[in-house]
Amino acid sequence: MSDESKKIPLFNTMQEEADFWDTHSINDYLPELKETRVVYRPKIKKESNVVLRMEPELKKRLSALSRKKGITLSALVRIWLIEKLQDEMTR
Repeated sequence: MSDESKKIPLFNTMQEEADFWDTHSINDYLPELKETRVVYRPKIKKESNVVLRMEPELKKRLSALSRKKGITLSALVRIWLIEKLQDEMTR
């Protein structure tokens, strides 16, 4: 089968789809995909603030990484804090 004729199959379950992508590269199916912009707007109100003091160089590096990921600096730090808290809670 040539790369041009590869089509993403229809899946009956999420597990079936997960198994498929575990053994296939998305790069082989790029021509079939359409660019989509996704905006995440959580329904949870953020009612508290935390002030973090850090060296300017650390903030500069974090800002550069957040821009690369396409998210705000606060979102990046919030995601990392949530991930770390989840890790700690499962220990």
